Amino acid sequence: MISVSDLYKNFKECSGVSTDTRKIEKDVMFFALKGPNFNANTFAAQALEKGAKYVVVDDPSVVADERFLLVEDGLLALQKLATFHRKQFNIPFIGLTGSNGKTTTKELINCVLSKKYKTYATQGNLNNHIGVPLTVLAIDKSIEIAIIEMGANKQGDIKELVEICLPTHGFITNIGKAHLEGFGGIEGVVKGKGELYDFLGQNHHTVFVNVASTPTYEMTFGKEFKEVITYTTDENALFPKVIEMIEEIPCVIFKDFEENTYTSHLTGKYNFLNMCAAVRIGEYFEIDTALACEAVADYQPTNHRSQFIEKGNNLILMDAYNANPSSMQAAIANFNNLKAPKKMVILGDMFELGDDAPEEHKALGQLLATCHFDYVLLAGKLMESAVGQLPIMKVHYFPDKFGLHVWLQDHPVENTHILVKGSRGMGLESVLQFL
Repeated sequence: MISVSDLYKNFKECSGVSTDTRKIEKDVMFFALKGPNFNANTFAAQALEKGAKYVVVDDPSVVADERFLLVEDGLLALQKLATFHRKQFNIPFIGLTGSNGKTTTKELINCVLSKKYKTYATQGNLNNHIGVPLTVLAIDKSIEIAIIEMGANKQGDIKELVEICLPTHGFITNIGKAHLEGFGGIEGVVKGKGELYDFLGQNHHTVFVNVASTPTYEMTFGKEFKEVITYTTDENALFPKVIEMIEEIPCVIFKDFEENTYTSHLTGKYNFLNMCAAVRIGEYFEIDTALACEAVADYQPTNHRSQFIEKGNNLILMDAYNANPSSMQAAIANFNNLKAPKKMVILGDMFELGDDAPEEHKALGQLLATCHFDYVLLAGKLMESAVGQLPIMKVHYFPDKFGLHVWLQDHPVENTHILVKGSRGMGLESVLQFL
């Protein structure tokens, strides 16, 4: 069995790391991981044929020559190698988690900090027990600040991830009703996300916190941080506001305290909160406020996260990357405030809510009943709990996406503003072809 230090020597000879034989680049180190339905040890030789320099395996029977590096557990070796690599750096590592807005906030922070520093941020949503080590291992000596997004489905996940990437600074976007099934309710979410603050407190590091976000602010109490960098998004004379919102819809317009005005490409107060965090973190790292504001205003969302798409004479707010009760409520309330001739919402099931699913979908129906939408289209088995809360003339219900697609084909939509939102598993971006 190879030691971590020796494995690191081999890693230094490589161009990078891969865990997918479909994406092998020349001279990478390939880690053969295992899962319930796959065992990449069987593809190790193929990885070498495709150009890998070394393959890390945990099955002695596949070892053929010195290019096969045998470890006890492939995933554990990947994580330990990442931590070993992380310890070679003496730069800020900003750890980021939260129930909603992680990826958008990460991108905004990266846009701001890259105005002055060479940064590296989590690519896409590589934010789990495999993605975080891959992110850390992609950081080279030229990087001045790293921004690491961390996702969690249950308590203990963030603890595992912070022990891999060892953040020096941290921010929790918010606490909401996400992954309730895995966390065991909202108190479990607080404990699980709070594992980031636990680590930073134990190691006397720095946190950023919006004091207007009561749960995350209270989570900082009683911990021994090096610094607690505060700001507020509400009126509070005791704490600084970084920027001020003028309008929230269709896109956020805000101003700094020199009265400069900026128009963003993001919608809603919930995204304004993410912008405030990015500007405040930028200020901490000595980036001029006006430059930080320009950076967040220039950011354009992608990958179906709060993304405006024009299709014919329709304007679609595609927010179908994911959904939970907190983010769904915020998106619907924001869209309800939009002034438009015709409005339609297309909403899909919210997953991973466990026993709370029927009640949370029912509450969603109650919220929709108070809104002013011309069309309400609900798709998925769980959405049946929402349908009963709405007048029968106001809602169209489809147990699956096929029925939704057929209805949209048979009822062409014109001159309409449309919100599309649902959990990742629903894949509601598929409706684009019918709008």
